[in-house]
Amino acid sequence: MVKYTAIGLMSGTSLDGLDISLCNYIKNNEKWEFEFLGGKTIPYTNQWKKKLSEVENSSALDFSIINSQYGHYLGKCANEFITQNKTRVDFISSHGHTIFHQPDKNLTVQIGSGAAIAAECILPVVCDFRTIDVALNGQGAPLVPAGEAHLFNKYPYCLNIGGFANITLSKNNEKLAFDICPANIVLNYLVKLLNPELEYDDKGTNAANGVIDKELLYALNAIDFYKSTSYKSLGKEWVLKHIHPLILKEKYSPVELLRTFTEHIAIQIASVLNEQEPGEVLITGGGAFNNFLIARLKDLTRQKLIIPSEETILFKEAIIFGFLGVLRMEKQVNCLKSVTGADFDNIGGAVYWPKP
Repeated sequence: MVKYTAIGLMSGTSLDGLDISLCNYIKNNEKWEFEFLGGKTIPYTNQWKKKLSEVENSSALDFSIINSQYGHYLGKCANEFITQNKTRVDFISSHGHTIFHQPDKNLTVQIGSGAAIAAECILPVVCDFRTIDVALNGQGAPLVPAGEAHLFNKYPYCLNIGGFANITLSKNNEKLAFDICPANIVLNYLVKLLNPELEYDDKGTNAANGVIDKELLYALNAIDFYKSTSYKSLGKEWVLKHIHPLILKEKYSPVELLRTFTEHIAIQIASVLNEQEPGEVLITGGGAFNNFLIARLKDLTRQKLIIPSEETILFKEAIIFGFLGVLRMEKQVNCLKSVTGADFDNIGGAVYWPKP
């Protein structure tokens, strides 16, 4: 039997906050399983939201300073969580926060210095999971399928609706996964146009009160990305280039935009689901709490949608990144070429050891 107790740290593009999970990862008879010991979401302060949303436009020096500061912040959050749970931890596995993702240029950057986290916690830290895959001509995303293949393999389809909606499925005994469309990264932006005090459209209630603009919906659904069948992933830069010019027009009200973009998300997800054989779809990520979006999905797809426990919805990605760290420590593949299009399966993650 092999067993690790690890912390997973995850920060998504929607800037909801830092998700922390604590799990035992146990290998018995060549099969991995996990025991969830606890989780916590720490909302970002306005200061951190500002830093993380604007750092892409900073100088190289300021970028490096924020990378270090954010790493120390992650380490302090992890340390506090470990103390609260009174548990021995073998290592910390951190996704970081994505600032640049342009795989066509062999570029992806997630900030949050692993050295700073290790220095704060005096524990080994696994980080920087995506860069080796991108260097190997892959998309560097999605990464969760390698974890889902071990920990959530009872479901034929795993759909995550976070900053972006992405899906994992199996074909010909291989895992396939890709980003479907932007989701909360746009909805959260739009709800602030309605009310700057709102962080998100709770249960989709504001969108439900809006009216679809058919011309805008047609334009969104006609974007070339949705026609591509190759390996594909999305980033904030893509949203700024392709989505914002369509939605940021004075003729649209915020409620109209929320309704129209929610419909766009539902249509794009349903389009992918309806191409698959009937089966269960595990839905996680913040979008699983968007009742209106889920209702529209149920109307548009024949698949059986499964909404799991709240802890799985909230912490699935952090749980999986903890496990990707386990695979890194075991020197086992944690990134699949069938998913990313890389030259070959690879082992992502830099490891910082603060003590011999």
